[in-house]
Amino acid sequence: MRQTGSTRVVAGVVCGALAVMSLAGCGTSDHGKPAAADARTDDAQPRQTPLKRIPGVGDRLWDRVPADSRQVVVVYGAGRNSPDSAIALFDRQGSVWQQERSWSGHNGRRGWTTDHHEGDQRSPVGVFTLTDAGGVKAAPDARLPYTRSAAFQAPHYWKKSSWHDFDYVIAIDYNRVKGTAPDDPARPLGQSKGGSIWLHVDHGGGTSACVSQSASDMRYLLRTLDPKAHPVVVMGDRDDLKA
Repeated sequence: MRQTGSTRVVAGVVCGALAVMSLAGCGTSDHGKPAAADARTDDAQPRQTPLKRIPGVGDRLWDRVPADSRQVVVVYGAGRNSPDSAIALFDRQGSVWQQERSWSGHNGRRGWTTDHHEGDQRSPVGVFTLTDAGGVKAAPDARLPYTRSAAFQAPHYWKKSSWHDFDYVIAIDYNRVKGTAPDDPARPLGQSKGGSIWLHVDHGGGTSACVSQSASDMRYLLRTLDPKAHPVVVMGDRDDLKA
């Protein structure tokens, strides 16, 4: 149920696609074993020097970060055709940004695109708000509105390494309706533009379009991202990010 005091009926939906349809949004991977937790991701990770601006993000995307956003997750893709990413959370205090934490993760198994379409197995480059979360498991300390439901469970005909992908998810607001559960199937831009793109638990390799990281990193984001700080994700391969 939605952890905002109201109860909702959750449709039989996994990763935003009806169970009887192909699961094109987050999907399973050709990669086998789960990634080990990143040794740098404990909460005692030292803070970095305050910054006037988030590094590695050029004017094209920086100008799309809302003025009221005080939390930014940056996904630094290793390359246009690579599934590997470095991820960092930045927090704005007054006029300066502070890197709070960094960790490793994965993106679409074929890399990145500035023109995402259903089934291309690439993650969309861009700046997207983060407004809603959910998953199979409870997250009582989540600050974003959180929907817990068995409907998020990855099907067991996927590789076993992917069965826990959706224990925790945060919806990336690409082609979706804000304020709904991450598994809401509505796609305002049309089905062909893809959707159901999430931050979710890593299984050791590339995704269908989502961004994945360890379960401990997901729990960290859930208890840290604050709706009052208007969090966004800035994501793409490093060349596109700095353009």
